[in-house]
Amino acid sequence: MNERRRRTLGEAIALLVVAWRGVTWTIPNVRRELNGWRKRALCIPDPALRADALETLRRERMNAHGAALFAVLPRARSLPLLRLLVAFQVALDYLDTITERPAADERAHGDRLHRALIDALEPDAEPADYYGERPSEDDGGYLRALVETCRHGCTALPGYADVRPHVTSAAADLSVQVLNHLTQPADRDAALRDWADDGGLRYSELAWFERAAAASSTLGIYALLATAASQRLRAKDVRAIDAAYRPTVCLLCTLMDSLADYDEDRACGAHSYVARYGADEVAAERIAELVPRALAQARSLPSGSRHAVIVAGMVSMYLAKAGLLGARVGAGAQEIRARAGWMTAVAMPVTRMMDQPRVRLGCRCRRPQNTE
Repeated sequence: MNERRRRTLGEAIALLVVAWRGVTWTIPNVRRELNGWRKRALCIPDPALRADALETLRRERMNAHGAALFAVLPRARSLPLLRLLVAFQVALDYLDTITERPAADERAHGDRLHRALIDALEPDAEPADYYGERPSEDDGGYLRALVETCRHGCTALPGYADVRPHVTSAAADLSVQVLNHLTQPADRDAALRDWADDGGLRYSELAWFERAAAASSTLGIYALLATAASQRLRAKDVRAIDAAYRPTVCLLCTLMDSLADYDEDRACGAHSYVARYGADEVAAERIAELVPRALAQARSLPSGSRHAVIVAGMVSMYLAKAGLLGARVGAGAQEIRARAGWMTAVAMPVTRMMDQPRVRLGCRCRRPQNTE
């Protein structure tokens, strides 16, 4: 059997494992976790924050399912890992929403809120006052609960100490998202350029806005957290995973997300990374160029077949989210699908299942038992 056939067979087996675990374990448990956070959000005293939290959980539920895909990287199921992945993504989406609210000092307000993402990965750090710039806001401990859930998950991972420097560095980079929400376009663009010329220097081969886009993704964090579920980690493997995801896989994810949200961003005047390319077709061509590169880097990693399945699943998820992108980018979308390969097409039914709201059957939703 030649190398290509051996790789295809390995990825087919990995895809079956991921799909089976996804349908029977990951998707049901993510829905239970989201239902738990929804109940917690209903108790937020501040009506505006409560509305934001509930709407974000409804609108961005696919993001939580995407984060939970990484729970398939370890051979054994890990409920603490899944809860950590979901809680971190819920916190990120919530912060992304409330950072858009007006504030006297937008950047200071956003930076203080996003400190929660670093604290979530620092189990022994003193939590900050995340609403310090707007002390009148009261979320009833919602954000603090998300942070504490992440911390408990980190301490449950046998290899967390080995990945901690990398994930906290990536979490600090996520503060670039605060700059995306600055209301004045000139201030926003200047701040993003400054960040790219300073914090994004290690991605020097990328355009300035691509550096910021790559830093905006959490995929590298999730891959490392999933790796930490194993007891024995080699330093070179940790570095390889970090280098593969940051920047290539992370940039691909952010650009596909931006392409999927292009119409909505344009309608509300929000910042759009794909708009920086000047034309949808140019953006689609850049994404199509990144797809095989991201898959190749994923395949080069330990458990490369599973990493490749996750990358293909992410591509599938965003294609589904954007209605296959066909109406807007035409041939570009066809090229993205073609370069992603057969796994993306096969994964599409599973990703569509993620976007289906939970059907209530008259029974109370209980937290899942630990099935490790």
